[in-house]
Amino acid sequence: MSKRLFVKGNEAAAMAAIEAGCRYYFGYPITPQSDIPEYLSRELPKLSGEFIQAESEVAAINMLLGASACGVRAMTSSSSPGISLKQEGISYMAGAELPGVIINISRSGPGLGGIDASQSDYFQAVKGGGHGGYHIPVLAPNSVQEMYDLTMHAFDLADIYRTPVMLLGDSVIGQMKEALLPNPRPGRELPEKGWAVRGKGGAEQRVVKSLFLGDGELEAHNWHLHAKYQVMKEKECLSEEHDSCDATLLVTAFGSVARIAHTAVAMAREGGLKVGLFRPVTLFPFPQPALARAAGRAGRVLVVELNTGQMVEDVRLSVGAGVQVSFYGRPPGAGSLPSPEELFEVIKKQYQQASQ
Repeated sequence: MSKRLFVKGNEAAAMAAIEAGCRYYFGYPITPQSDIPEYLSRELPKLSGEFIQAESEVAAINMLLGASACGVRAMTSSSSPGISLKQEGISYMAGAELPGVIINISRSGPGLGGIDASQSDYFQAVKGGGHGGYHIPVLAPNSVQEMYDLTMHAFDLADIYRTPVMLLGDSVIGQMKEALLPNPRPGRELPEKGWAVRGKGGAEQRVVKSLFLGDGELEAHNWHLHAKYQVMKEKECLSEEHDSCDATLLVTAFGSVARIAHTAVAMAREGGLKVGLFRPVTLFPFPQPALARAAGRAGRVLVVELNTGQMVEDVRLSVGAGVQVSFYGRPPGAGSLPSPEELFEVIKKQYQQASQ
């Protein structure tokens, strides 16, 4: 039986990558994710794996592309400005249908910003931050345990759908320490990698590319990718609900701020207010059907984010015109995390406005 460990979120993700069979990591140090490469630089050589500190984020994502094309499980990680530099490579990987895991322990911005917690990378992650109109699955952990579990899940999704997968955390989730129970590998059936490049020795030539020059080839490829995204929407949506069955106000939040919102919702319940919480775990595919059901029962939704309003757009698209949607945001900056008491006051104000 596995023993509980007391580790950082960043360390939990690195441990999960190793457990998932990742033996190749390429990255570049940037706060607040540097614990991930530090851990893997120590542990991968013990397992005959390869750790390379690349000369830049651009080099790291292209090393990931090359390793993935050979059929191995590989990973990179960075923080917001570094992820921006990786966007061209992520687009190439999505176009070439190459699996790989990318962890973003996001920080504040725009520009160089700072190391404070932020959720301002939502658009970049969910809307396809690079060129070409692609999508990749995006998972949003809110605990050290989920940093571990969702990293393992990310490797499976990457292989099943032949796609890059992003884990979107922030400096709170990455740097905090909590108890972790390392779970055994789930028994998910994974496809064979018959597409992987094997060198000149094989009888079959295998080509991995994102360049399609034949008449109609690129259009057909884009429709193929689009169909894959529709399957993800049908099969891979993840979300969590608390006290939503009788709620007349549904608080919606993801990642670290969802933890704070959970406490605020509990405070509201103790005060006699019928409030529930809906937490998207997959940001793409966004859990639209589950949110629409919960919001339809409540009639009102309060979206809380550590930005000036990004996920709120997907919430409005999901719930439709018949549900009232309001927003409370804290853009990144020193001391930008709202307290449970602050969110509780926002919830009470929502009730007061509804009764007027």
